[in-house]
Amino acid sequence: MDFTYSDEQRMLKDMVDRVVADQYDFDAREKIVNSDTGFSADLWNQFAELGLLGVPFSEAAGGFDGGGAELMVVAEGFGRGLVVEPYLSSVVLSGTFIDAIADDARKAALIEPILSGETRYALACYEAAGRYDPHWIETTAEKSGDGYTLNGAKSVVLNGDTANKLIVIARSSGDIDSADGLSAFIVDADAEGVSRRGYPTIDGHRGAEITLANVTVGSDALLGEEGKAADALQYAIDRGIVALCAEASGAMEVACDLTLQYLKDRKQFGVPIGSFQALQHRMVDMRMALEKVRSLTLWAACSLDSPEIERRQRLSAAKAMVGKAGRKVAEEAIQLFGGMGMMDESSISHYAKRIVMIDHYLGDREYHMALLRDMTLAGQDVA
Repeated sequence: MDFTYSDEQRMLKDMVDRVVADQYDFDAREKIVNSDTGFSADLWNQFAELGLLGVPFSEAAGGFDGGGAELMVVAEGFGRGLVVEPYLSSVVLSGTFIDAIADDARKAALIEPILSGETRYALACYEAAGRYDPHWIETTAEKSGDGYTLNGAKSVVLNGDTANKLIVIARSSGDIDSADGLSAFIVDADAEGVSRRGYPTIDGHRGAEITLANVTVGSDALLGEEGKAADALQYAIDRGIVALCAEASGAMEVACDLTLQYLKDRKQFGVPIGSFQALQHRMVDMRMALEKVRSLTLWAACSLDSPEIERRQRLSAAKAMVGKAGRKVAEEAIQLFGGMGMMDESSISHYAKRIVMIDHYLGDREYHMALLRDMTLAGQDVA
């Protein structure tokens, strides 16, 4: 199988790498992270002008019609620079959800402001009691007149504190952990009854706890058919997993490069510590962990259009490997850097934190290993 990039994919990679290299050095990133919004509006607009915000969307929505490979190219480039702009939350999760659930006319109207950078969405799905289960939804949507009334709470909503609009997954019918009965609503982030408590995460990104208390929305706020949002939700989460795994791959690559350079520069007993065989072996182990993640991520990215069982198995395998191999790279990098690796002034500490935290978004290693186990016990051999 040929895994080389096409000309278009190579151009896309070069563009992402150039933007990150030119405008996202470590000092610039630190200023962005410590700003009030936690991201750069100017850089976000530049992403829009370059067409990066349209990569995962269908042509019907005005997008680039990129597949898993194109999404991987962008996310891997962002991982190399530890980009903190809300690409995952607004474009990959929220935008592709809209693309999957809305009809052509409505998706074009809703996604165009995303493509232009004007509107930023956040997907308010996960709840504290359900942990990583996207179907465990206690938030309710009850019909009220010509619209609906929403009540509930959402946890760790990525970039939920700075989004203009929220896509709220609520239960309009069905059991508390059932995929049936899930509905999706577009809610203005500043609507009456919506309260948001934003906070920084340890990897430089931002999350929010969101409470909805008797939030009233019109019937036009409903996305798709009532009670039928589960398939579109899985569609968006699948693409989110690919983006996260690819971002981890990019961050792990830089972590390996930084560690190797440190081993060459740092001297002990008058010689570079990289000349010590034991450290060379550990460096090789880091590179092997990186290649495992990269290979499984590419496998998963190329499987987004595969039958459901194959797709779910490969995505879970990739995400589980990120949790295992990613932690290996992060911990080895810190160990080999020594005390320097623990300092905020050292970029390697930020790469390590991001790599470890990626494991905890959209299901950690234990969660995805359990999914693989359950599919195997059900007689569905892992492909």
